[in-house]
Amino acid sequence: MNAQPSYSEFLHAKIRLAEQQGFVVDPATINPLLKPMTQAIVPWACRGGRRALFLRFGLHKTSTQLEVIRQCLMHAGGHGLIVVPLGVRHEFFLEVEARHPNIRLKFIRRPDEMEAPNVIGAEQVVIHLTNYETVRDGKIDPSLFTAASLDEAACLRGFGGTKTFREFMATFAGDDRAAGVKRDGVRYRFVATAIPDPNEYIELLAYAAFLGVMEVGEAKTRFFKRDSEKADKLTIHPHKEEEFWLWVASWALFVQMPSDLGFDDTGYELPPLDIRWHEIPSDHAAAGSERDGQARMFANAAFGVTEASREKKRSLQARIDKMLELRAEDPAAHRILWHDLEDERRAIEASIPDVRSVWGTLDEDTKEKRVVGFARGEFAELATKPVINGSGCNFQHHCAWNIYLGIGFKFHDFFQSLFRTQRFGQQHQVRVDLIYTEAERETRRTLERRWRQFETQAAKMSALIRRFGLAEQAIEGALRRSMGVERIEASGDGYLVAHNDCVEETRGMEADSVDLIVTSIPFSTQYEYTPSFNDFGHTDDDAHFWAQMDYLIPELYRILKPGRVACIHVKDRIVPGGINGMGFQTVSPFSDDCVARFRAHGFAFLSRITVGTDVVRENNQTYRLGWTEQCKDGTRMGNGMPEYVLKFRKPPTDRSNGYADLPVTKAKPDFVSVIDGQPVSPGDDGFDGRRVRPVAGTGYSRGRWQLDAHGVWRSSGDRPLLPEELARLIRIEPKFVYRGWKAWCEGNVYQHEAHVAFTEALDEAGRLPPTFMIAPPHSSHPEIWTDVARMRTLNMLQQRKGQEQHLCPLQFDIVDRAILQHSMPGETVFDPFGGIMTVPYCALQLGRQARAVELNPDYFRDGVTYCEMAAGKGHAPSLFDLLEAEANLEAAE
Repeated sequence: MNAQPSYSEFLHAKIRLAEQQGFVVDPATINPLLKPMTQAIVPWACRGGRRALFLRFGLHKTSTQLEVIRQCLMHAGGHGLIVVPLGVRHEFFLEVEARHPNIRLKFIRRPDEMEAPNVIGAEQVVIHLTNYETVRDGKIDPSLFTAASLDEAACLRGFGGTKTFREFMATFAGDDRAAGVKRDGVRYRFVATAIPDPNEYIELLAYAAFLGVMEVGEAKTRFFKRDSEKADKLTIHPHKEEEFWLWVASWALFVQMPSDLGFDDTGYELPPLDIRWHEIPSDHAAAGSERDGQARMFANAAFGVTEASREKKRSLQARIDKMLELRAEDPAAHRILWHDLEDERRAIEASIPDVRSVWGTLDEDTKEKRVVGFARGEFAELATKPVINGSGCNFQHHCAWNIYLGIGFKFHDFFQSLFRTQRFGQQHQVRVDLIYTEAERETRRTLERRWRQFETQAAKMSALIRRFGLAEQAIEGALRRSMGVERIEASGDGYLVAHNDCVEETRGMEADSVDLIVTSIPFSTQYEYTPSFNDFGHTDDDAHFWAQMDYLIPELYRILKPGRVACIHVKDRIVPGGINGMGFQTVSPFSDDCVARFRAHGFAFLSRITVGTDVVRENNQTYRLGWTEQCKDGTRMGNGMPEYVLKFRKPPTDRSNGYADLPVTKAKPDFVSVIDGQPVSPGDDGFDGRRVRPVAGTGYSRGRWQLDAHGVWRSSGDRPLLPEELARLIRIEPKFVYRGWKAWCEGNVYQHEAHVAFTEALDEAGRLPPTFMIAPPHSSHPEIWTDVARMRTLNMLQQRKGQEQHLCPLQFDIVDRAILQHSMPGETVFDPFGGIMTVPYCALQLGRQARAVELNPDYFRDGVTYCEMAAGKGHAPSLFDLLEAEANLEAAE
């Protein structure tokens, strides 16, 4: 068996950057005719072996691909392939003719058209071109090639959605899902496209899977929140955003200008697009009606696809008229007439007899002849669709005018088409006229919003490139900076809590120093509470999570006193059908894994306490127990998932009788005798000493024992408030901050610096009002009144971006029962995952000593406040307080 790596090595192994699977390029062999920027990119791509080249429009993407594939063939021999969209292959032939004397291109549609394999070391190579449709239809097997590049791979989305997109690219990895086989994939793989939409995360994940960097499912789990209704609708965890883009930067190069890589921008700095929007009136008389028959007052294309299509048809002639009006400004100018519908194409052709059109069913030779002819300036006007010629074509040398006969919601196609003319080599300012109707205002707003989002995210990626350049080590170094934590300790009467990694903290604790452990462990990869790699939720899967627990559990065993108990709160996990591959949700027995892991490290398993949960609430979270789905097919339905408290015991030193080294003893209650239902004392007349009953409220009763021993516990559900809930309560009931501070002041010696620190923490959290003093200096002197708080206004909105709630926060009564049953007053209760310090709070309330650790700085800060309140014998606001306050507010309104 391999030795366990050190904890530091384990954490550093969490940094997931794309592996280098390529080779080192001799700079002397790079084509000297290429631009300096391109000559710098080629070695980076070849060193990685599987990389994405996201080069903004006009930054020589074609030349870069050609040289990268040439270098791969020189290094390894064999066949090279570049897959291109329809109508784009001519750009590669023109580029080879201009700058690549050591490359010969051949367009193929079948394997028998392939040339002989290239020989290792040969400077003159043959590279094959083919269309996406050829690969999609299975006419060419990608596994025949040593190196392959996908040019403008985003066009695959037009093949029928992300499923086809991913299955297509899986064939290059040797994963032929249709045939059910797995073969050796293409050794060197590349993607080259002009800045994919950074907001379309699923596209980036598909590229990562194609390159063999990370599977789509794994990347979803690591970086994104899930939408249970739409599998590919992803929202990135805000606290994982930087890590995500650094990970992307390890395998994808986003370049917007040569200066991003330190080169000269001369010739690339073009004037901004001249954007002109033209709104034409809509026919509101044809606005239609709602589903319930209610007539609409205004036409609105945003009502849906059908309504948008109707609006296009109703407004066609008016849009054609506007297009002709714009053309009349300069009838002889070269321009592209972009459209989306065949009816629009036919209307353009009818109104402009000399226009040349390109459409989907046009034969390939004619299509290419017209596209090349327009690019060379042989005729003035080309009518085409963004989905056909919006990618890969270079129209900048003779055209600087685009007219869009209509607009739609397909941002990527629209944005790509804009830059067929706005690119390196353009000598004029590019004009863009966009025609839309009054009913399409929302469509315009959506396009403009997504455009702003695109530019913002692209600028972030550009900043990463400027920051790290082409050095993978610099990116890894940036990720390493999120490793580790600076320990902070807070202590008071009866408690000590630390902001730290729980493994590191427990290693510094004395052996046999804890009387009871009560904790709710993270539920594997379900949530990440911090961006730190120390976070136990920052793991790849259950096995990876338990591998990190293997560093903690032995320390828990070491610090627990012999014979004492560890109570571990867990819950089994739901596995979505898209992850388990079964098409329906299943259960991961996380609690069983927990039992096995603790037993493996020496703990004895005592019992499993079942805590019932609300099945309706669970269904709202997982959509797996719905009544409608049960009626459709009862075989899909499982049952509600309870929570569990698993009890483990560290064996005592003396195992002959099984008692703890220091037993947790309980006094039985006082008893009184009963005659005819009336209690009597031993000195009373008639006492026979035979019938007795316990005195209520004294000692540990038989009734309490029966409930404690039962395997099912009920819970009220009450618990401490999470920080964002506390912020809500404070907005409704600001008295809780005031009262908590007052209680602490009355129970502690005044410390000016502690007072300042408290107000600063309130201010940082957005809880310090600017119009009154919520934490004034309090005094116990009878002549000094400090109980009057003049709260005129209060703005306590707390921004909690990216913070995730625990799957099932631990409740007060569950913790209380564990503490009362398994510890005695004055003993130490420890929680390695302190969170908002529920366990220390309960322990202090019950007269125990408390110790805990928490990695999340926000949870730690608020948890310290809870500990201060409990140590001062005050009461913190709870979930029930919040519900009551919100109910009162609703009633008042």
